[in-house]
Amino acid sequence: MAVQFKATDRLMDVIAKDYRMLQVMSRFSISLGFGEKTIGEVCKQCGVDCPTFLAVINYIKDRAEDCPQDIENISVPSLVSYLKQTHVYFLDFLLPSIRRELLNSIDCSMQNEIAFLVLKFYDEYYEEVRKHMDYEDSTVFAYVDKLLEGELPKADDIHLVSRHHDSMEDKLGDLKNLFLQYYPQKENNNELNAVLLDIYRCEEDLAIHCRVEDNIFEPAVRKLEHDNRLKNPEHEQGGDETGAVAEPENQLSQREKEIVICVAKGMQNKEIADKLCLSVNTVTTHRRNIARKLQIHSSAGITIYAIVNKLVTLQEVHV
Repeated sequence: MAVQFKATDRLMDVIAKDYRMLQVMSRFSISLGFGEKTIGEVCKQCGVDCPTFLAVINYIKDRAEDCPQDIENISVPSLVSYLKQTHVYFLDFLLPSIRRELLNSIDCSMQNEIAFLVLKFYDEYYEEVRKHMDYEDSTVFAYVDKLLEGELPKADDIHLVSRHHDSMEDKLGDLKNLFLQYYPQKENNNELNAVLLDIYRCEEDLAIHCRVEDNIFEPAVRKLEHDNRLKNPEHEQGGDETGAVAEPENQLSQREKEIVICVAKGMQNKEIADKLCLSVNTVTTHRRNIARKLQIHSSAGITIYAIVNKLVTLQEVHV
C-alpha cells in the first residue's frame, strides 16, 4: 500500500511531492504562506477538518477507485464546502479561461466550419457542466443540509449525482478528438497545443472531482442517512402492515452478488468489468448501489459480508 500523507507531515513537502494538492488546498480555503507548518497545524489555523482534508489528498494521490477505509471520520460539512469551491473554480475560472484560449487560438469565422463546431461543442459542454453543478448546489447540498439537521427527507437526491458524470467526461473526450483528428494544421500551433493541453488537464481534474463525489461524498452521505435512520427508526418501516424491513441481502440483484464475490476475491473494477463483460462505469454504478443497500463502504466490509452470507469461502478470499 502506498505511503499515506499524515497530519504531522509538512504541507510544503506534500505540495513538493504532488503539485495537484495546490488545487485541493485552495478549495479547502487554505492560502499560501504556511511556512514550515504541518498539515494538522495549517488545518487548525484555517478551520479545516483535518481528517477530511487528509482523506481527499490521499485519495487523489493514490488514484484510488474505492471508498476510503476511514469514511466514518469524514466531515460532511467540510466536504460540501470543498465541493462548492470546486464548482466555483470550474464554472467561474477554468472553463471560461479555456474558452478565451480557444477564441485566441482558432479561426472562428463562419468559413472555418471545424472551428465553429469546436466552439459550439465547447459551449454545449460548459452548459452541461453548469447545469449539473447548479443542480448539486441547489438540490443535492440542500438535501444534505436537511440530513445534517437530523431529518431524513423522503426524496433521495444523492443518487442523481453520478448519473451525469459519464456524459460530461464523454463530451470532453469528443472535443479532444475533434481537435486531434480534424482541425487543420497551422504554421504556428503553439497556442492551439497549449489550449489542448489545458483541456486534457481540465478533463483529469474534472474526473478527479467526479471520483471524489462518487467515492467519498456519496458514501459519507449514505452513512449520514444510515445514522439518521437509527435515530428515527420509524423511517425504516416498509410498505407492509407489520412494518417489516427486507433484509439487505434480499435486495441485492444476482449481478450485484457476482460483483460482491469479485470484490471479495480482491479484483479491481477493471478486472471485474473484464470478467463480467461490463464497462468499468457500470461496475462502479453497481458498487455504489451495493454500498447503498448494505451500508458497507469498504472492500474489507464487503469481503466480510460475502463470507458471512456464504457467497465465498475463506479460501477464496484475497488477503
